[in-house]
Amino acid sequence: MANDKPPQLSNWVLERNRSRLGDPLVSHGRHFCRAAHALCNVQALITNGLLRMGEQADEPEESFTVEQRREHRVFRTLLHMVPGLEERLIAGSDDEAVVVAELIQKGVASARSDDTKSLKGAILDWIVPPGHSFHPPLARNVKMDRGFHHKRTGTLLCPTGMDWSDIETKGKLRNGEILIPGDQWPIFLYSNCKFDPEEPWTGLLRSSILVSAYKYIFTSPSSVDKVAKATRSETIIFSPQACFALSSSAVFSRTDTTTDSERFYNSILDLLEDIDEQQEVEGLLKWWNRQIFPNYSSAQRPIAKNSALAKIKEKRALQKAAAGSNDL
Repeated sequence: MANDKPPQLSNWVLERNRSRLGDPLVSHGRHFCRAAHALCNVQALITNGLLRMGEQADEPEESFTVEQRREHRVFRTLLHMVPGLEERLIAGSDDEAVVVAELIQKGVASARSDDTKSLKGAILDWIVPPGHSFHPPLARNVKMDRGFHHKRTGTLLCPTGMDWSDIETKGKLRNGEILIPGDQWPIFLYSNCKFDPEEPWTGLLRSSILVSAYKYIFTSPSSVDKVAKATRSETIIFSPQACFALSSSAVFSRTDTTTDSERFYNSILDLLEDIDEQQEVEGLLKWWNRQIFPNYSSAQRPIAKNSALAKIKEKRALQKAAAGSNDL
């Protein structure tokens, strides 16, 4: 008599089936997408990260490119964000790493999809003055008339190095004769859409549209018009989502040639991580903290005299002084 029992499933197959039922890694993937890196290929991130921790562990940091070093920082951030992930990846098989990457990528895709859908309609409320309307009208759920096809969204998406009021430029942008590379940033990234070529840092990433998008994504839609109640400020580089919402593109993709989202995103990262730009970046982060955290203050308050904190600081200073004198 034939054996009617089904064949035993491997642990890997069982894990893949369980992933469809809702694994915590999916939730971690949603958070990772919004707080650490928006346009990440999780499979490549984990594969390359494990190589750096294993076969390439003894290679000097200087042997890796800037992009590779950034990727590894993002990988370490992922390990820090997901409890037990490092141990799971190190102890598991290659198949286990594939399953983990699929689950996290599923969360990333879910968060990105939710954000693009919700921003599609919401962003229209932020780009028209109260009491005014669009001429011609713009639909909240259809994007084909946005981008360079509409005067309002076209004005916001026009690169800083181009003149939207120029009829020839406007026409070429609309018919696709001019394709905008991702590192040619749109004017809406600047405060009040004002760009000064002599002072290119002035107003950069201080757009009210970006602030509204941050509150909408990271806190709640209702906080856009209320006092901010953000609980974190890990990142302000979700500009591709806002750019996509203004565009006429139907599907968000990191490899989309129309919005060039991946290059757009990475070019902003390059600037914010540039060691020569850190003075301006620090000022930018302080500005963002003031927008998101109503009680934020960059000023240092003096420590109250005779407090426990003052006594701890005083004792630590005495210990350091004593240690320094012993070294002489």
